[in-house]
Amino acid sequence: MPEGHTIHRLAARHRALFGGRRVTASSPQGRFSGGAARLSGRILRDTEAYGKHLLHHFDRVSLHVHLGLYGRFTDGSGRPPPPLGEVRLRVTTRTHWLDLRGPATCELLDPADVDLLKDRLGADPLRDDADADAAYRAIARSGKSIASLLLDQSIVAGGGLIYVTEVLFRAGIPPTLPGRELDPDQWRALWQDLRELMREGVQKGRIDTVHTAHTPEAMRRPPRVDRHGGEVYVYRRAGQPCLICGTEVLRGDLAGRNSYWCPRCQGAGVNLFDDAAAGDYLG
Repeated sequence: MPEGHTIHRLAARHRALFGGRRVTASSPQGRFSGGAARLSGRILRDTEAYGKHLLHHFDRVSLHVHLGLYGRFTDGSGRPPPPLGEVRLRVTTRTHWLDLRGPATCELLDPADVDLLKDRLGADPLRDDADADAAYRAIARSGKSIASLLLDQSIVAGGGLIYVTEVLFRAGIPPTLPGRELDPDQWRALWQDLRELMREGVQKGRIDTVHTAHTPEAMRRPPRVDRHGGEVYVYRRAGQPCLICGTEVLRGDLAGRNSYWCPRCQGAGVNLFDDAAAGDYLG
């Protein structure tokens, strides 16, 4: 499932291609014919990303898309190609086209429903209006694991398994730590690191979480080969040596999700990227 940085990239791209333009909409698959008919002929006023949710705002109505596991957008310039596969929604202008396939959600919302959607989502690290304090209050009163709390979209919106796994490693925090044991300083560091990593993901279009000292070039190691791309410390690296200490990376089930961690680095109780605290530990 795409993480929040991908949705923010899509919002920016769709705004650039279609913002301020009158669109023609159709549903080649037929499953969204009514919604497409309502959108056709309207001007796209703006686009917005909130966590893993994408919104296209038209006058008095918004298109809400959640890609889920299988959804994807494709776009191009000029005349659109013949529809291939199950195209739920096609949007065109005189200069560009956009196809949506396989989303978990594709629906129209009125302004009140948009507000309800936002109200049930937590703080999005990529939004300037994110309420990090509210997220911490929810975490601090829970006995659930910090990993499961960070993945809860009603607490923190947009982060997925990769970002959550990696920021916990970088902070030296075990994924099983109960939320109520996370102190305010740890939370502030986690939140800031998540914001910075996700912003970099928006810019680069991939998730990279390793410090420059741990890149393939710096360590003279082969680059990571994975369909998700990007260089990471522990995500999907079970059985491999930790890039920092060499301990075998572990994997386990946590709240129904795979969890990855280094038992040494995440048992030391230090932020691995706070030079003052971790200099001796990192050598």
